[in-house]
Amino acid sequence: MRLSMPVLFRMRVIPLILLLAVVFATLLNWPVLLHFYQILTALEHVKAGFVISIPLVLIAALNVVFMPFSVRYLLKPFFAVLLITGAIASYATLHYKVMFDQSMIQNILETDSQEATSYLNGTIILWVALTGVLPAVLLFMVKIDYCAKWYQGLIYRLLSMLVSLVFIGGVAALYYQDYASVGRNNPTLNKEIIPTNYIYSAARYLQKTYFTARIPFQTLGDDARRTAGNGKPTLMFLVIGETARSQNYQMNGYTRDTNAYTVREGDVISFADVHSCGTATAVSVPCLFSGMGRKHYDAEKAANSEGLLDVVHKTGVSLLWKENDGGCKGACKRIPTIEIKPTAGNNMCDGETCYDGVMLENLDAEITATPGDKLMAFHFIGSHGPTYYRRYPPAFRHYMPECARSDIENCTQEELVNTYDNTVRYTDYVLAQMIDKLKKYADRYNTVLIYVSDHGESLGENGLYLHGTPYKLAPEQQTHVPLQVWMSPGFSAAKHLDMACLKNAAAHNAWSHDNLFSSVLGLWDIATQVYDPQLDMFRPCRAG
Repeated sequence: MRLSMPVLFRMRVIPLILLLAVVFATLLNWPVLLHFYQILTALEHVKAGFVISIPLVLIAALNVVFMPFSVRYLLKPFFAVLLITGAIASYATLHYKVMFDQSMIQNILETDSQEATSYLNGTIILWVALTGVLPAVLLFMVKIDYCAKWYQGLIYRLLSMLVSLVFIGGVAALYYQDYASVGRNNPTLNKEIIPTNYIYSAARYLQKTYFTARIPFQTLGDDARRTAGNGKPTLMFLVIGETARSQNYQMNGYTRDTNAYTVREGDVISFADVHSCGTATAVSVPCLFSGMGRKHYDAEKAANSEGLLDVVHKTGVSLLWKENDGGCKGACKRIPTIEIKPTAGNNMCDGETCYDGVMLENLDAEITATPGDKLMAFHFIGSHGPTYYRRYPPAFRHYMPECARSDIENCTQEELVNTYDNTVRYTDYVLAQMIDKLKKYADRYNTVLIYVSDHGESLGENGLYLHGTPYKLAPEQQTHVPLQVWMSPGFSAAKHLDMACLKNAAAHNAWSHDNLFSSVLGLWDIATQVYDPQLDMFRPCRAG
């Protein structure tokens, strides 16, 4: 039995494609039109014809792009999917200023289901239902009239595309300088047009990920050896934070006591000027461990190469990675890993996510499980949005009122900042607990903790929320990250570190994720060709 949708009206295929172009240009591309409005209102002189031409050129361009997909049996399912995905992209662009470049597509595709559901709320569901699902349903209720002869249909399609191209050419002849000027001064506009932005970026990502010949796997630091040691073993905690921005750190000049717990520990050094490798976890974490540096980072090469932890492991150091943020993005694929399961019935978890305090559980057993030197890496969920309020227990609702919802653009700025600052304060609490744990092992190990966030976060500044903006365009809030270091007296003495020198360097020098690779190798006294002494932030403060 064949099910069929009721027919609302009949329409020829060429006018239907033009209608779809109008819907995409005026409804789903509303964020782009708003961006144009903001640009044009800031100009001193604007031609009326140029302003009027903008949505018409967009309609004509989309008509050209859509026409090849107007064939029978493909048209309805193809454009139904585009309408729904376009509605999602439109919401993200309008409310969070998300830009769907290749890095953002990678970030989306590598996001786990629990993290993805945190973005759901009543507002986005209503938006997608009205601007995506409803038009898609109406599309299936249209009876489309196709030409009887295939070549007639081809001719009409080509004529429609030709008319659109002629119109675009005519507008270009009249207003080329205006379009060129706006385009040069606003290079992101071409990445904001829905659906071409995310389709193109997704195609590039899939082509590069699945249809490009993999490069041979590269080993790294095969010559690595320890040049010191054989005394008291070392225990290092390497903590990778999530979505923490330096601007909200008390130790870096923020007026609130967001570092209330680590301040009490004493001797915690905060590096004030540190910038990330990327603006999303999928880029920053593998880049940070690759040793390539931001300017030379290649995701494919990093995925097929050993990294920092592999080099350290080659020198006899025991390794363990504890994961609470949905995946290590390849950084831990060859070392023992404990992945925290939110559904395991732990009292620190709610079935979908876990507080970072869960990292402290079973820590003694994990430390004593192997003898000798140890590096334990911890991947926090930290300040991951938009559901910031789910990143800390009720007892840590320090700043109130909070923004207890995922559609954060509907919270006041005070509520949003309060909630975000609570996440930073809770992360600080967990780090202080880890330092306390390391202090208890100071009689058996030389102990050290390094904490660095993967990227920062926008909290509504200039209309931007969350993260993932292309690096060249990203605001300081998304790239300026905290980095903190604590060392036991035994560790600093064993490494001949001048702590006053280190505090001065942390306060006055500029650093980045590029420094972490060689800095960690340096603290382990590992000699290898992949170690760069110029990037070791501790080396200038070591005697001898």
